Amino acid sequence: MDMKDSNIEYYNINAESFIEGTLNADMSFWRDKFESYLPKGGRVLDAGCGSGRDSRAFKMHGFSFVAFDASREMCKSASQLLGEEVWQMKFDEISFDEEFDGVWACASLLHVSYEDLPKVVGKLRKALKNKGHIYVSFKYGEETMTKGERSFSNFNEVSVKKLLEENGFKVLESDISTDIRPGRADEKWINAIAACI
Repeated sequence: MDMKDSNIEYYNINAESFIEGTLNADMSFWRDKFESYLPKGGRVLDAGCGSGRDSRAFKMHGFSFVAFDASREMCKSASQLLGEEVWQMKFDEISFDEEFDGVWACASLLHVSYEDLPKVVGKLRKALKNKGHIYVSFKYGEETMTKGERSFSNFNEVSVKKLLEENGFKVLESDISTDIRPGRADEKWINAIAACI
């Protein structure tokens, strides 16, 4: 089983406990920043939506959205939360073309291997309209990390800027944050918002 499949299977098996730990995590600081770059009532692609937490917020704030996740169990739960269909899709299956004002990739691209990330970020760039924006977050670090059955591609301020700017974006904001989940304050994340160029 490769990195991608083992990650997906982890979320299929552990969907309930993962959702319990993340559904109420407060992402409003970065979500508000991201929304400030979007047109009122704009369209958002929630790429790797997990529980559907952020799509629920986008919906409440008047945005339309398409949410997808690679895990069938996460899609089921997110669909129930949102009252709308959530697409089961992997990053390499994305085929949108200038359809969205924003792409929200919160703690999702970190499961894509370093070698596949440029292609995936390019697909997300293609999904955005001309003046679109993207938000990404990764665990903070410099290498591939394995934790249990999951693998993570870690980034820092320099490498996330390089990834985005080599694939059609200009970074507007980036910063390090601590994990907001209980008992995880020692874990750090790199967050970035970038505009299409």
